[in-house]
Amino acid sequence: MPELPDVEGFRRTLASCAQGHRIERVEVADPGVLRGVTAQRLKRELEGRRFAAPRRHGKWLIAPAGGPTLILHFGMTGGLVCRSEGDPPERFGRVVLTLDDGHQLRYHDQRKLRGLWLAATEADVDRILGEQGPDALSLGRAELDRLLEGRRGGVKATLTDQSVVAGLGNLLGDEILWRARVHPKSRTSDLGPDERRRLHTALRGVLSTSVRAGQVPPRASWLTGHRDDPDPHCPRCGRPLRRGKVAGRTSTWCPRCQPEQS
Repeated sequence: MPELPDVEGFRRTLASCAQGHRIERVEVADPGVLRGVTAQRLKRELEGRRFAAPRRHGKWLIAPAGGPTLILHFGMTGGLVCRSEGDPPERFGRVVLTLDDGHQLRYHDQRKLRGLWLAATEADVDRILGEQGPDALSLGRAELDRLLEGRRGGVKATLTDQSVVAGLGNLLGDEILWRARVHPKSRTSDLGPDERRRLHTALRGVLSTSVRAGQVPPRASWLTGHRDDPDPHCPRCGRPLRRGKVAGRTSTWCPRCQPEQS
């Protein structure tokens, strides 16, 4: 599932492939990924426009195009690639933007849970994104403390709530909590200064490495590298990992490294 590091990778793809280039042709193979805009309007508004520098907030990719702004969200299975015009089509390809140099931006998505929007103004961008917390990559220690202050729910639910912190999903949430030695069901309001410090340190370290990799890397030394094993064991202490529903998502943690609060 694309999370902040993946979407940052898509932003870099868009910037390197399309920034400064004119959109020559818009092709919509499946209008089921369009949100609030028809294929005809998307084509009319974007063709002839030139992409400016894209930006990202949380899991959203925002691509200004000299007037309208294309907004992309990748749901659980979406992606963005840069290809040459003659390359074979992508599996589950949905929208193709052909540029003036012959390259193509291709949006693909198997499950079509989110998709593409078109905003006419910055106010429209804000409306489409909805209530978003600060981007997780920008969080300092004091701001994270402020965001956690007074929250009464579980810490994983808090960290993965996009209105609190934008960009963290299931994989990042589990990895950060495992590194910080905090149980995912711990009440946010019960976290002490040391636990909050460890959370911030883990968040910065996990995001820094993941952004460089363009994904949450399934390394042998990471929880992510073992969560899908048939019989997963903690890469830190060697004890069996536990799986269960936390904040409505299948979560993985180490009961020894992350003891549940009494």
